[in-house]
Amino acid sequence: MCRRRRVRSVRQFWERFPMHRTESQQRKESMSFAALGMTILKRLPAVTMDNFFRTVILSEARTCAKPMFSRSRRTPQRSIALRACQGIRPMTLSLALAAVIFLALVSCSQPADSNTLVMIIESSPTNLDPRVGLDAQSERIGELLFDALLTRDQHLNVQPGLAERWETPDPLTYIFHLHHAVTFHDGRPLTARDVKWTFDSLLGGKLLSTKTATYRFVDRIEAPDDFTVIFHLKEPNATLLWNLSEGAIGIVPYGALDDITAKPIGSGPFRFVSAQQDNDLILERNDNYWGPKPHLDRVRFIVVPDTTTRALELRKGSADVALNALTSDTVLTLAKEARLNVQRAPGTILAYAAFNLRDPTLKDVRVRQAIAYAIDRRPLIEYIWRGFAQPAASVLPPQSWAYNAEVQTYPHDPEKARQILDDAGYRPTDGIRFHLTMKTSTEESTRLLAAVLQQQFHDVGIALDIRTFESATFLADVTKGAFQFYSLRWIGGNEDPDIFDTVFYSSNTPPKGRNRGFYSNPRVDALIDQARRESDQGIRKRLYAELQEVLAQDVPYVNLWYFDNVLVSSKRVHNITLNPSGNYNFLKTAELQ
Repeated sequence: MCRRRRVRSVRQFWERFPMHRTESQQRKESMSFAALGMTILKRLPAVTMDNFFRTVILSEARTCAKPMFSRSRRTPQRSIALRACQGIRPMTLSLALAAVIFLALVSCSQPADSNTLVMIIESSPTNLDPRVGLDAQSERIGELLFDALLTRDQHLNVQPGLAERWETPDPLTYIFHLHHAVTFHDGRPLTARDVKWTFDSLLGGKLLSTKTATYRFVDRIEAPDDFTVIFHLKEPNATLLWNLSEGAIGIVPYGALDDITAKPIGSGPFRFVSAQQDNDLILERNDNYWGPKPHLDRVRFIVVPDTTTRALELRKGSADVALNALTSDTVLTLAKEARLNVQRAPGTILAYAAFNLRDPTLKDVRVRQAIAYAIDRRPLIEYIWRGFAQPAASVLPPQSWAYNAEVQTYPHDPEKARQILDDAGYRPTDGIRFHLTMKTSTEESTRLLAAVLQQQFHDVGIALDIRTFESATFLADVTKGAFQFYSLRWIGGNEDPDIFDTVFYSSNTPPKGRNRGFYSNPRVDALIDQARRESDQGIRKRLYAELQEVLAQDVPYVNLWYFDNVLVSSKRVHNITLNPSGNYNFLKTAELQ
């Protein structure tokens, strides 16, 4: 086939799908910049560019250049690659080229500090007060600074923490017995008074925090002596223990208010040294820690927003660790580096797609079921995430004690999707049954997911219109329920079945709650209420199993996949054990050699 015919064939392929003019223009520009990148790098002398730098940029360039003029027939891999080119911004690629060339020419590996582990994070924590901070970095770094009454094991069950034991003499009373000889980083002893203050400061309105609602079932807290804390509840609430464990909240010194934000003082295995917003944050070992002491002298978290720069920092040896902070293709490239290790383990982070059930079309459960059948997860997991994800059947992860593996699933079946839509009265007119709008952020993987879903929906007669917004605008719209269809991730919040109350209880709709799709089912509400009041975990497990079966039938969410935890580290780091939650607890046992 001649070049002109090949180009025409590609053009006809793209014209099968609706595309905004700006996206089409982006695709053309991406081809030009991809070709520019390949030309520049091929002309550079080998001495100025090692294999790693060539691999990173050439792989990005070829991703766009090859599919555009390929003779091969359309395949899932080729289709995804074509869509991926829309997401590569020419300015981003040009800056990446300039950065890589500059670093290759003028930088050299910095000698590693033998006493400090350097870990890459994507952004600074917003608030290290464990009563306030909600973002991932605040919670994960906060777990190293503050202890909680309870901890969580690999199966997401609560275990002793500051409380060495506890008992529940009745469903409304929880009595915790604290470890002795625990001190804060400033030397003050940690007692029951500090525990009581931590929660009284929330419940009494002394501190403004969205976490206050989590403890709305607590009536009052008593501290009869230095090592006994008693929680009295207004009504039975079996989720209390989870909400007293690490990741949910940590214990602060008596009297601490907003001042702890600037200088966090906890009782955890590491103590706060310094922080520079959007630059770095430094912790050092707490030599007076009451539990097993860390091996690391210091941990320096460096903020690196750009994915390519993160890879370069690891490659140069100026950073030691990055957890879930690199693209799948970059991880595969770094795995070939002799000085680096790659570890992966099953994780709990859930990618999902959600519907607005107030929408006249999406309120029909048959439409939601048909859409679930129309989505093909396999090529998305294989080609976008390179196998670093597992198909999801529930909001809960498989590690949870309440997970139900026997619920109805929706394997890819476009023919069944078409039949369901026909039976529901949505027959195609000129190949289109109805339009659906998906809101996304500007994050590249999210835009790519939307583009692939657009193609898959088109195959069953649904025209998916994509609307891209800056992250703040996108999240604001999602939070208030201003959408038809969107995709996001649950990070940590889905590890306990209390998630069902958070996102599916009928009264927890915006602006007060996070049932953003306005889902309502009286049976679901009844199961949530019954499970919350029940203290027997076996009975709770059966209730939550039925709840997951109802949700699988109603499809308020399409559960897409669970992401693996992927950690890239220098070979001088040893004794790392990944936690399903993807937190930073591995730093408590890590060693430098």
